[in-house]
Amino acid sequence: MTAPLPELEINTDLAAKILTGFIHSEVTRAGFQRAVLGLSGGIDSALSCFLAAAALGPQNVLAVRMPYQTSNPDSLEDAQAVIDQTGVQSAMFPITETVRPILDTIPPEESVRRGNIMARTRMLVLFDFSAKTHGLVIGTSNKTEILLGYSTQFGDSAAAINPLGDLYKNQIRQLAGALGVPESILNKAPSADLWPGQTDEGELGFSYDEADRLLYHLVDLRYTPEDCINAGFDPAFVAAVTRRIQRNHYKRLMPPIAKLSNRTFGYDFLYFRDWGT
Repeated sequence: MTAPLPELEINTDLAAKILTGFIHSEVTRAGFQRAVLGLSGGIDSALSCFLAAAALGPQNVLAVRMPYQTSNPDSLEDAQAVIDQTGVQSAMFPITETVRPILDTIPPEESVRRGNIMARTRMLVLFDFSAKTHGLVIGTSNKTEILLGYSTQFGDSAAAINPLGDLYKNQIRQLAGALGVPESILNKAPSADLWPGQTDEGELGFSYDEADRLLYHLVDLRYTPEDCINAGFDPAFVAAVTRRIQRNHYKRLMPPIAKLSNRTFGYDFLYFRDWGT
């Protein structure tokens, strides 16, 4: 497992306590007792599964595996190891036949389009399981992915609540290691497994640790891009990451609503008291 970055090292006991409390309070406050999540065999979904099981009890968590015909068999094995270790409920829903009619219309070389279809289909499946089991859908996107826009809108970024969204990828690794996520998951290259040989870092063009360091300075320390360059970051890398953050800001928002009245969602109708919590 990658060593913690000194500036991003977290108190894993405290983080686990906060996040399990968050899951329990948000799920029950919405009137649910159960949770549903997609379990890919990757570190993010594994960590969400561990946290949800601790927060709600494993009998109240359903982990759904949704392989495509080209999915890596190791991912299914890793997901099963998480199911066995946490004791959560599980289901299998292969998506190959569901997505085939759409993928047949998309050229094989357009891998991003094809991957987006798979990601959105998996979320459709999860929300149907949510309706079936009366369980709230738990998200698995981390802070690095959210800032970079490295997700499919209304696909893997869709969820009712997200316990991981304020943890950088390096911090995900720290917490997952502390909670006992299997070593096979901790040590493998991150991948959405949307096509054979795909890796997150290969697609992004830089490592998560490189991104985490820069994002920490830009977001948490509020450095300007110029400050980051003066601190030793490569100017081209700073420019590329900054463009990604700006270009993908729309993914971090609810759809903007045109304001016509005195009480508009997202402008004036903002507070807990407005919706009864």
